[in-house]
Amino acid sequence: MTTQAIEGGKAKRKAAKQAKTDAVARAMALAPDLAARIGSTPKTKFRGDPGVFGRLVEDHDKHRALLAMIEETAGKSPERQRLFEELVKELKAHAAAEEQALWSTVLRDPETTDDARHAIAEHKEIDDMLADLAARDMASPGWLRRFAGLKDEYLHHIREEEQEQFVAAQDHLQPADVRYMHRVFNRRKKEEKAAAKVEKKLKLKG
Repeated sequence: MTTQAIEGGKAKRKAAKQAKTDAVARAMALAPDLAARIGSTPKTKFRGDPGVFGRLVEDHDKHRALLAMIEETAGKSPERQRLFEELVKELKAHAAAEEQALWSTVLRDPETTDDARHAIAEHKEIDDMLADLAARDMASPGWLRRFAGLKDEYLHHIREEEQEQFVAAQDHLQPADVRYMHRVFNRRKKEEKAAAKVEKKLKLKG
């Protein structure tokens, strides 16, 4: 391996570490006294990448931190309410922007249609779980149990995206596509988050 390749690898690892640190710090700014124990994250080549996939992973790391911080709260505390509202708005805005910036294009390629449909279907599932949680009493013991179910579902979803679906999508996109998607995602994420609302709707079962 050449010196240039070694240095390039070091720079990439440094960028990935910094991107994760920054994402967690953005979440912790909402409740500085709470721990954000996200632990180790699934291996992905996209963390710290300047393209759309790196930007998506950056959001994922913030979401991991928010999930971990909510688990540190108790009852219907101001911290739990504030963090949950932020999580809902983040996940809604992220999913909508991701669908427009990435999956709308990926859907048109027969090779990656199934991945896009799977990701979009899971977005709807997660949105339903958020609405169900929002409709329930945060102070009840069952709320945190249901929240743990949401956390497991979301962590599974983003692990699949980072390790499988983004990899497959990247293989069918041109670098210019990826740069354009990055710009679209940032614009749409900002717009969607400003308009996002916490909806309350109980699921009939469970």
